[in-house]
Amino acid sequence: MKVMLSLQDIMKRTQFENAEIVAGEKGMDRHVKWVHVVEVTNIEKLLNGQELILSTGVSFGKDTSEFRSFVQQLINCKAAGLAIEKGAFIPKIPQEIIDFANKEHFPLILFQQEVSFVDITQDIHSVLINQQYQMITQLENYSQSLNKKLLTITHEFEILTYLHEHINAQIIYENSNHERLFIPDVPIHDRKKYICRLQSANSPKSSWKQPVFVMEKQYGIVHIFTDERSISEFDHLLLDRTLTALAQHILRGLYVEEKRKLEESEWLRSWLEGGQTKESIREFLMRNESFISKGAMVLLCKKRDSKSPPLDKTYLTLLIRSNFEHLGFTVFFTEMKNTLTVIMLNSRDEKDWKERLRTGVRSLLEKQQDKKGCTFIRLSAGKYVQQLNHLSKSFQSAMETLQIQEQLLEHEDFSCFEDLHIYRLISFMQRHHDLRDFVMEYLEPVIKYDQKHNGKLLETLKVYLACNGSKKETAGKLYIVRQTLYHRIQKLETLLGEDFMIAEKRLVIEFMVMVYEYLHTTTSYLEGESKSFSQ
Repeated sequence: MKVMLSLQDIMKRTQFENAEIVAGEKGMDRHVKWVHVVEVTNIEKLLNGQELILSTGVSFGKDTSEFRSFVQQLINCKAAGLAIEKGAFIPKIPQEIIDFANKEHFPLILFQQEVSFVDITQDIHSVLINQQYQMITQLENYSQSLNKKLLTITHEFEILTYLHEHINAQIIYENSNHERLFIPDVPIHDRKKYICRLQSANSPKSSWKQPVFVMEKQYGIVHIFTDERSISEFDHLLLDRTLTALAQHILRGLYVEEKRKLEESEWLRSWLEGGQTKESIREFLMRNESFISKGAMVLLCKKRDSKSPPLDKTYLTLLIRSNFEHLGFTVFFTEMKNTLTVIMLNSRDEKDWKERLRTGVRSLLEKQQDKKGCTFIRLSAGKYVQQLNHLSKSFQSAMETLQIQEQLLEHEDFSCFEDLHIYRLISFMQRHHDLRDFVMEYLEPVIKYDQKHNGKLLETLKVYLACNGSKKETAGKLYIVRQTLYHRIQKLETLLGEDFMIAEKRLVIEFMVMVYEYLHTTTSYLEGESKSFSQ
C-alpha cells in the first residue's frame, strides 16, 4: 500500500501544472507528511520534518544571505522541500541558492505564476488524511484476520507467511536457538548472501530488523529485505502487528509447556520430602535435559496476606523462569500448602550463588509491584545443599524461614535462611525447649506493667536497645519528647534494675525481647501467657 506522497507525486497535482523544479531534483523522491505556509525567517522550532514549505519569500526574498539561512534551516529540520511563488518578493531565485540546494539535494520548486496556497494545502492534506484512513482500515483488517488465524496456527512459519503475502518482501526469522527460517524459501547459495547482509550494516530503506519480546525476554528477530523498493511506514506497522501475534503464539506455547511442567509436581513433592534416590533424581534431570548441578536450594513464593489478590501461578512460573535461568539456575515448580515451591539448581560457581539469587529476586519483586510500589508476594529461600538427595533440608529450612518472616519480619519481601542468624537460634531453641519461663524471668515486670497501665515500655525497651542507648535517636524513632523518654527509662531501671544496659545483661535482655516477639505471634504462647498472668 502506498501510504505517503512523494514530491514527484505532488508535482502531478493540478495546482502544480505551472511549477518548475529549479534545484534538488535528486531529492524529489522525498516523502511529504504535511504542508505548511511559512513567511518568517526563524522556523527551526516550528517543524518536525518531512513538511513541504510554501512561501512567497516576503521575509527573505530581497536578501540572499537571509534566503540561504532560511533554506539551511529547512535542511536542518529535514523538510521535504520548498515551493516558492514567483512575484514581487522573489522575481528570480539567486544562482547561489540554486547551487546550494543542488549540493544538498534539497528540492526547490518555483511557481511561475500566482497560485492559491489554500487550495494547495487543502488538496494535499485531503490526500494525506485519506491515505491515513485507508492505512488504519487495512491495518485493522489485517490484525483481525491474523488474530483469527492464531486460533489454528501451529508454527511461526504460518504467521510470517501471512506477513509476506502483504508486503511481498524476503523475510528471515531467527529464533532463540539461532535457527533461521526463510520466507519464501531460497537456495542455499542465496542464503549465504542474506546471512552476510544480516551481519552487516544495512540501509534502513531496503532492510529492517526487529526483535520479538515475550515478557521482556527476547525470543527471536525478524529481518525484512526489499531490494526492489523502500520499506514503507505501512510495512513497519504491519510488522509491529505481526510481532504482537508472534509473541502471543510464543506465549501460548510457553504457557502450555509450563502447565505440563506443573503436572510433574507429584514427583517433585516426593523429592522435596526426601523420597527420591540419587539415581532417580539423575534420571529425572536427564529426561528434562538438565545437567547435574553443583548444588540446589528451595525458594518459596506465597501471597503476602489474605487481602492480596490470588496468585496466577502459571504466569508467575513464566516470570520466575525468565528471571533466574539467565542467572545460572535451572528451575522446577510445584505447589505445596498454598505456596509455590521453586526448586533451583545451580549450574555456575557456588561462590556467588547468593548474589545471583538476590539479583533475580529484586527483578521479580519489581515486576510484582502495584502502582504504590507494594508487592503482593513473599519470597523465602532455604539453605544451600550440595547433594540433590538432601533437598528436603533446604525445603524444611525454607518453610522455617517463611514462618519466621511472617511472624517477625512482616515488612520484608524476601528472606534467606542463611541470613536469619539470631532468628534461626530462637527457632531452634523453641523446638527443643519451652522458652516462656526464660522470657518471663527477664521481661515479666515490663510485660505486666504494660498490661496493667496500657503502656509502651516493652516497645521503648526494644527501640532503646536497637539505638545502642542513644536517647536522642530513640525519642525520634518513637516520636516522643525527651522528657517522656527519660520517664520511661527510669521506669525500666526500676523494673529491670539500673544495670540493664550493662553488656552481659543487655545482650540477654535484647535476645529475650526477640524471643518474646517470636513466641507472641503463636496462639499457643498467647494462651499460655494468659494463664500465667491469671495465676
